[in-house]
Amino acid sequence: MRTMNGLSKNKIEKISEKYLEEITNVYGFSKHFDSEPYLVLEDSVYSDGTDKNLKGEFDADFNELVIYWKNIKNEEELIRTLVHEYQHYLQSPSWMTRYYNMGYDYSDHPYEIQAYMEEENWIQFNKK
Repeated sequence: MRTMNGLSKNKIEKISEKYLEEITNVYGFSKHFDSEPYLVLEDSVYSDGTDKNLKGEFDADFNELVIYWKNIKNEEELIRTLVHEYQHYLQSPSWMTRYYNMGYDYSDHPYEIQAYMEEENWIQFNKK
């Protein structure tokens, strides 16, 4: 199976591992987890694959950086997703929940805003 641009799951996995190593070197390790996040490539979002916009997520319960590889259209999207989700690995899981409990939603959550802003640094990792 390939994405819209022809990248296979295997190719995305190899590219992701390379960029994740570079991202880790730049941002360091989280003080909230005992190890770097595990990279997981999922075939579909949840079990039904209905959200074609979801590129990735960080699962704090399992310390997993999940990439929905079929939704990744190009290398820029992949790098942005890795940078974004890595920010969540660095952030406090308890504060992630606390902000939602305070009334923030995805669009105005301080951690999401910070992660989207950090995505703009994707270009520093794209050294072909």
